[in-house]
Amino acid sequence: MAAFGLPNFGQLTEAFRKAQQIQQDAQKLQEELQDMELEGANEDGRATIWLSGNQEPLKISLDPSLLNEEHEVVEREILQALQNAYEISTTTMKSRMEELTGGLHFNLPGIKEES
Repeated sequence: MAAFGLPNFGQLTEAFRKAQQIQQDAQKLQEELQDMELEGANEDGRATIWLSGNQEPLKISLDPSLLNEEHEVVEREILQALQNAYEISTTTMKSRMEELTGGLHFNLPGIKEES
């Protein structure tokens, strides 16, 4: 019997064990994301940007023909490649985080899960 409406010791122990496992898995995930090279390109592929899974810029490649374009075109194409790389990177990070935490429930008495 738990005093003062507190969860029993076994439930708390299990909750802490799960929390420690998540912390360890999250650290591994951060390392994996840091090591990723995710590529994003503009529509015609003349500008390509690579980001890590943590959105850290890694490298850029520009087709020489793009540099013959007007300044505004070059800026637009680079921005488009960056936006594409960012979307791929953030989607990858969110997906991996969902895999890490998916289905995790602590089931502590008195704590309701949000729907």
